[in-house]
Amino acid sequence: MEKSDFSLTLLSNQSPEEVFKAITDVRTWWSGFYSEKFEGNSKNLHDEFSFRTGDGIHYSKHKLIEVIPNKKVVWLVTDSKLDFLEHKTEWTGTKVVFEISIKGDETQLIFTHKGLSPESECYGACAPAWTQYLEQKLRPMINS
Repeated sequence: MEKSDFSLTLLSNQSPEEVFKAITDVRTWWSGFYSEKFEGNSKNLHDEFSFRTGDGIHYSKHKLIEVIPNKKVVWLVTDSKLDFLEHKTEWTGTKVVFEISIKGDETQLIFTHKGLSPESECYGACAPAWTQYLEQKLRPMINS
């Protein structure tokens, strides 16, 4: 059976440049629900940042390993501690990928967390959390 990674597609009337700008402003969109703390930078190749929830149940550190302006951003999760899991470092070594393209007269953003599949312990909690951040924080930011 082929493993499928969590993926979500968003469409926008904004340009690829505007979508890219929003994606790389991680501090703004990956916050606001659970007293999160963001440290570091998230705009350029080799930038590193960490994300931590206020209650301490989620910590992850990310490095930008691929940045193609207005087309693609890839984060490598270099460290993680998800206290609500038995395998607390499950995210370590996974990749978070944002792919931007033109689809008809809209800009398409495909978000994929490579390594977060239905077989993952975190999937039941992490897939809905990613959906919430992408739909309720990133999408409005892109479309504003």
